[in-house]
Amino acid sequence: MYVVMNRFRVKTGSEKAFEDVWRNRESRLDELEGFIEFQLLRGPFNEEGGYTLFASHTLWESRDNFIAWTRSEQFRQSHANAGQTKVSYLGHPELETFETVEGTWLKSAPASARA
Repeated sequence: MYVVMNRFRVKTGSEKAFEDVWRNRESRLDELEGFIEFQLLRGPFNEEGGYTLFASHTLWESRDNFIAWTRSEQFRQSHANAGQTKVSYLGHPELETFETVEGTWLKSAPASARA
C-alpha cells in the first residue's frame, strides 16, 4: 500500500473556506485504478504560528497507481482552480509519501492493499 499526505498550514480565519473547497470539489479519485481511500484531516491549531494544520490523506494500492493519478486528466481537472480561492496559507503544501512496510488490515481490505 502507498500512503500520500499533503500537509497544509491554513492561516487562522481561513479554515472554513479551506474545508469548503475540499467539500465542494469534484475529486474524481474514484475513477482511478488503485485508489483506495481519501480523508481530509484537521490537525491542531498552532496559536504561536497563527495557523491550523490540515492534511489530505490518500491510500493507493501502489506507488505506480498514485503516479498515474498525478499524470491523469482527472488530476489536471481537479486541480484546475487551485490558487483561485479565498484561502490564506502559510507556505506551500508539504507532500509526504510512504510505502507500507508492515501493517494490520481489516479482513475486508482488498488483498492488493495488504501486499
